[in-house]
Amino acid sequence: MKHLVRLAFIVVTVLRFGLDEVALSAFRQPWVRALVRLATLGRRLDRPRGERLRQGLERLGPIFVKFGQVLSTRRDLIPLDVADELARLQDRVPPFPAAQSRALVEKAFGRPIGEVFARFDAEPVASASIAQVHFAELKDGREVAVKVLRPGMREVIEQDLTLLHTLAAWVERLSADGRRLKPREVVAEFDGYLHDELDLVREAANATQLRRNMDGLGLVLIPEMVWELCTESVIVMQRMKGVPISQIERLREAGVDLKKLSRDGVTIFFTQVFRDGYFHADMHPGNIMVSLDPASFGRYIALDFGIIGTLTETDKEYLAFNFIAFFRRDYKRVAELHIESGWVPPGTRVGELEGAIRAVCEPQFDRPLKDISLGQVLLRLFQTSRRFNVEIQPQLVLLQKTLLNIEGLGRQLDPELDLWTTAKPFLERWMNEQVGWRGLAARLEREAPRYAQLLPALPRLLHEVLRRQSQPPQDHALRELVAEQRRIRRLLQAVVWGAAGLFLAAATAVAVLLVG
Repeated sequence: MKHLVRLAFIVVTVLRFGLDEVALSAFRQPWVRALVRLATLGRRLDRPRGERLRQGLERLGPIFVKFGQVLSTRRDLIPLDVADELARLQDRVPPFPAAQSRALVEKAFGRPIGEVFARFDAEPVASASIAQVHFAELKDGREVAVKVLRPGMREVIEQDLTLLHTLAAWVERLSADGRRLKPREVVAEFDGYLHDELDLVREAANATQLRRNMDGLGLVLIPEMVWELCTESVIVMQRMKGVPISQIERLREAGVDLKKLSRDGVTIFFTQVFRDGYFHADMHPGNIMVSLDPASFGRYIALDFGIIGTLTETDKEYLAFNFIAFFRRDYKRVAELHIESGWVPPGTRVGELEGAIRAVCEPQFDRPLKDISLGQVLLRLFQTSRRFNVEIQPQLVLLQKTLLNIEGLGRQLDPELDLWTTAKPFLERWMNEQVGWRGLAARLEREAPRYAQLLPALPRLLHEVLRRQSQPPQDHALRELVAEQRRIRRLLQAVVWGAAGLFLAAATAVAVLLVG
């Protein structure tokens, strides 16, 4: 019965805001167009489709708001006007009662709240769709923030997710246009994000890793977790004090250097992406503050670590090479990188893809540097790549969304921010460290323990190869094995002779220096 009531409420909301028209208008078949006209008879749907979709999702509740937020990041799949409107969705959710919050904390820790905290503020300081936050004080005097998962969230989420999966499968079966939008992939991505956010221990672990990575950079503060008080439904962390980054006038009055703050935000982002391959992927203004404490004045404070993006070494190299080729206006190299990555079918003509990329990128260079958006360039590259059947990786879409957030935030702080001037030297330095002699030395240092184990075994391996080589082959398979062993032997001999040559060359150089 409860499921039927929920379904009826969803249907009424869909009809009220014309969400059926928004969904069906994406299809091109004549019969679908006719169905749209029939379905909209007698309804006034004069407001923009993106606005109606946003308001409808807000009406449907927190889970659909969260889905809209995730959908807004998939600008490679949905129209830009809809994505821009969905990006305005906010988790403005009424808090649940203080007594209920206390009961949840006591249940999580298995003891009265007075045994854990010297003070627990009943009034929450933040309330979102997944959890709300209370300030408190531990028995040892430390000020902390307590994040409490909303009660009954798992049941509500599973119910709505089941419906979303069903709708996505229906849309995908309806037509080729439906399959192009990849609804099941989008819902699955949302499902993963949501379940990650439901496990607060995972969020605490994300924060700890990010804090470790950023230690020593001196630009951002990340709360320390009180691990003995972290559970799946309640986590306790260091209380962070600062001014929300959206309060620009207050920051300016306090004497914060906004131009430096904007550059620092770009540096933090590129450090997380290209050095660590581990970045905060939910960097909207609600999750960022600025410290006014004299010991850390002007530093960023990052909050809410439910969504973290990760990149492999291959991802980082792909991005860095693409950006640098774009800086140099080497569009052929950008096209080659798309093909080399394996995301474009191997039969794609380089010249055709190069021309499409040039059409995207070249107009950017006719604009002032401060007006060029790296995030928009990346987005348009993704959209262009879609024409060539590129399978865009989810982690890169998450990166593009975060880059757009960082750019928007940086230019709010400093309208003259030139992201290129900040990003290009960083990328070139990273490339030199990865590809040049520094990168070679770093990789050799990382692999040294393996080499140390293999080198003493070389004589035994050579002896084993030689012993097997002396035995006559018995059949075809064995002959192939012997041939392979010969190749290995030649390789090992080359390694040994090469090492010996290097040793002799070094010894000769030392002798010459001593004689000299």
